Amino acid sequence: MFRKKLSRLQFQRFMAEHPPCRVAMEACASAHYWGRELEALGHQVRLIPPIYVKPFVKRQKNDANDAEAIVEAAARPTMRFVPVKTAEQQSRAMVFKTRDLLVRQRNQIVNALRGHLMEYGIVAPAGLTFVKSLVHQINDPDSDLPPLVIELAVCISITSRPAASG
Repeated sequence: MFRKKLSRLQFQRFMAEHPPCRVAMEACASAHYWGRELEALGHQVRLIPPIYVKPFVKRQKNDANDAEAIVEAAARPTMRFVPVKTAEQQSRAMVFKTRDLLVRQRNQIVNALRGHLMEYGIVAPAGLTFVKSLVHQINDPDSDLPPLVIELAVCISITSRPAASG
């Protein structure tokens, strides 16, 4: 209905001034936040997964063409929509994603440590359970590791230990 380019603040004011209507948006990073904001204003929000919008983009990707594609996709009677997540649902998802990222990074650090120590003849099998074995070999007084390598390896091994459950 409108062809206006608005900043986020202008968009919120613009939507507050209009009577409740159906608003279609692509389900992106901030879509759930905006969905909650618009629902609080009385609007009916429809979030469309990006994969369902893409076939409707006619030309090069830009905001105007994306908006046109979203309108076209939302008008389809068989379109699938994503429900707007509550702030609580998003916070639980954030905890899960953050923990998953930290676990992957911890595994990367342990694998990097193993790889670096192999260059000095210190070998341990893959896996977090063998970090203690690496630490024992690093701290061995008979090892001929340079002090800088020992310091770095100890720092890495400390940060890569699994957190205590509880």
